[in-house]
Amino acid sequence: MFTSTDYDKLEQLMSEKPENRTLIQKLLSSQEETISAISHEIRNPLTLVYSTLQFLESRHPEIVSDRYWRSMREDIEYMKQLLEELSSLNHSTSLSRSVFSFREFMEHIVLSFASSCMDGPIEFTSFLSPSLPTVCADRTKLKEVFLNILRNAAESIDGSGSIRLEAFVQNHNITVQIEDSGCGISEEQQNQIFQPFVTYKSNGTGLGLAIVRRVIDAHEGQITVTSTVGKGTVFTILLPI
Repeated sequence: MFTSTDYDKLEQLMSEKPENRTLIQKLLSSQEETISAISHEIRNPLTLVYSTLQFLESRHPEIVSDRYWRSMREDIEYMKQLLEELSSLNHSTSLSRSVFSFREFMEHIVLSFASSCMDGPIEFTSFLSPSLPTVCADRTKLKEVFLNILRNAAESIDGSGSIRLEAFVQNHNITVQIEDSGCGISEEQQNQIFQPFVTYKSNGTGLGLAIVRRVIDAHEGQITVTSTVGKGTVFTILLPI
């Protein structure tokens, strides 16, 4: 699996000569097809196994209290999540663009996340600039980006805390900042969190932020993180207008 640094090097090679771009694009396309084929072959029997587990639970409700059964089900659910995120990573640079109001788009993101915080100990606030423009972007993939970062922010907070999202226009870019008061990320971890399969969560796949980085890169944007252990984290995303 390529890392973000590897993709940066490939982009540099592709910009040097047109024939380099053609060859590398063919290689990347071949890689994506291989990953898709493998994921498809694994997903089908895994779905069948998961359906069988659900059927057995309906016939024998008492089995759900068995710790081995719970462990097996959690492992299968993790594998399903891993395959879904692997597919998302594989297709993260293939954009389906449309024209839409970025402010209205972010309003939906804010309302969706705010509803999930309504009955919990996390205070969520937001500011959306009235000057946010119309954009031509992949609405679905950007939604995945922002909700992923917001979910990570919530998971970083143990007990009560706060999350704030701001979106505004600055220097011909849309800037989106998501700040949390969570546990923070060490400097060493900050250098690795966008790499595929690097995770510091017990149940994480290590693909979420790798997908985020690749989607933002595909939009020719930038994502940075600043954090202090024990004091919180700020993710800043720049999208060109």
